[in-house]
Parts: sequence; structure tokens; C-alpha cells
Amino acid sequence: MINEIITFAVAALPLSELRGAIPLAILKFGFSPTKALFISFLGNILPVLPLLIGFDKVSDYLSHRFHWFNRFFSWLFERTRRKHGDHFHYWGDLALLIFVAIPLPLTGAYSGAVAAFVFGLPKKHSFWSIVLGVLIAGIIVTALTIFGETIFKQLFLL
Repeated sequence: MINEIITFAVAALPLSELRGAIPLAILKFGFSPTKALFISFLGNILPVLPLLIGFDKVSDYLSHRFHWFNRFFSWLFERTRRKHGDHFHYWGDLALLIFVAIPLPLTGAYSGAVAAFVFGLPKKHSFWSIVLGVLIAGIIVTALTIFGETIFKQLFLL
């Protein structure tokens, strides 16, 4: 039971997310790929909704409380939307889903929630795009973990 909790917690962390939790669960703890994917998926999507809701509240609070936060957020939103807004609003939910689904560092659920906040995307659509992106990333990471383990065993005759 402790290994399941560790896997869940690692998946919920912003740096590792499920990209670190799935290999840990399969290679270290000996979980089945399905079990590793399921626990990691749940752990990774746990913080998404609070982040999507919380970013607005924290931004509003800080902007009203501190003048320089207001200037910073105004500058950030204006600059980001000016440079990338056309692409993001044209592709919308699909762009967010693809961004989250790519299993590379800094492209997970946390970054997806930040992108949705910065671009002002609707929370409901953003949530489902991030959830589907996390699921796709989880499937990719699971497949790569199994493939990598198989290749390693074949190369070193383990």
C-alpha cells in the first residue's frame, strides 16, 4: 500500500508528474503497467482543478494588493497573448491537449494549467483538455517504459 501512495504522490508533484511516477511504479515497485498508469493518472490530475481555480484567485488578490504584481500580470498577459494568442485561440483546446500530452519536461498538467490561465481559456474546456492530455502522456510514458525495459533486458541478456 505504501508503494501506491508513493506513486500517487510522485505523480502529483510538479517536477516529476506521471513522467516520473510510471517508470518508478513499473521498474522499482513492480506494478503492472495498467496499475501504474491508473495510479499515476489519478495523482497527476488531482491538482489540476485547484490550480485552474486558484490561479485566478491568487492573481486577483495579488494584483489588488500589490501594484507591482498588477503591472507584472498585465505585462505578462498582454505580451503572451500578443505573441502567441492567435495560435492558441485558433487551435484552443486541441493546442492545450497536445501541449500536455507531449511527454517532455515542463509540458505536463501544471504547465497546461498555467498556459490555460495565461491565455484566459475557459476552465471547463481547459480541465478536460488537460485530463485527456495527461491520459495520452501516461499511455506514451507507459509504452516507452515497457519498451525501454524490454530493450535493456535484451541488450544485457537479463
